Amino acid sequence: MRHLCALLLICLLASLNSVQAAPGRHPVWSVGYHEMTFLDPLDLQPMRAIAFYPSSDREHMSLLEGYSVEAGEDTKVAIGRFPMLMLSHGNTGTPLALHDLATSLARKGFVVVAVIHPGDNWRDHSRLGTLSNLYGRPIQISQAITATLADNMLAPFVNAEQVGVIGYSAGGETALILSGAQPDLDRLRRYCQERPDDHDACNTQGELIVDRDDLQPVADPRVHALLLMAPLSLKFGRHTLADVHVPVLLYSGDGDKLVAFDKNAAALARKLPTAPDFKLLAGAGHFVFMAPCTEEQIRAMPALCTDADGVDREDIHRNLISEAGQFFAHALGRSTRAGMQTVDQ
Repeated sequence: MRHLCALLLICLLASLNSVQAAPGRHPVWSVGYHEMTFLDPLDLQPMRAIAFYPSSDREHMSLLEGYSVEAGEDTKVAIGRFPMLMLSHGNTGTPLALHDLATSLARKGFVVVAVIHPGDNWRDHSRLGTLSNLYGRPIQISQAITATLADNMLAPFVNAEQVGVIGYSAGGETALILSGAQPDLDRLRRYCQERPDDHDACNTQGELIVDRDDLQPVADPRVHALLLMAPLSLKFGRHTLADVHVPVLLYSGDGDKLVAFDKNAAALARKLPTAPDFKLLAGAGHFVFMAPCTEEQIRAMPALCTDADGVDREDIHRNLISEAGQFFAHALGRSTRAGMQTVDQ
């Protein structure tokens, strides 16, 4: 009897290890979401994040800030130790605009923590164009990692050694800083002299407002992989990217009229020390990475929901979700193995 109990315990531990090592193999997970509040490290005021996670509960639909999301609030977390992906949205945006990516990755076996950046979201633009926003966003993501690892509900189910970042638009800039990139503000000045009509990058004419002189770009060694979509990356030259040594999956559309792909994603792909897996989407614009819109959303915000002729947003998202899941499973699994080898040595 003692030997039988020992055998059952070994089988149970093996099953947990298989969940940890290979996200995406479980056929029946639904998705739960959990709201977190913690202190913004910039001013110690409350900030929010929404964590999407694999759940063993039944399927739910929830309405979150106008988005119909395939997730139930605080449903039962599936058994396992799951990789954690931090999601950083674009300037004046919301991570819920990428809800299908977040919930689909949760269904594949990831905990996806969608951070709402204080001072730079759809409700609050107070830090837009400031130095505190450029350097503060990565610090906020780092704080969100720490908060998740301390969260009573999620911490037992998260693998602290397997952390990646998803960055969309300005969130791509945030992700790169977290992995060791150093912004060069002279590059922004020069770019805005060449392209003063770029109202997104040059809303302050290439001169960031120095509202804080005590902040610096801070990398987070816990970050081991990046998914970048239409990243704002023109502030980075080859030498300022020299310390970025994590795997990168990079997407951009060659029809992007907001964040020009030639000066951003395409230039980034050439300059990273290790070549990223770069997917250039023909004809796609900046907003193609947002979730496919409902009929109501198309009527309310046609500029964000309407793609060029021949661009199939639903098909792009099917491929993006599949490739992102495979990328993070491989990249974060490899980071864990590398860490184990370092310990063994």
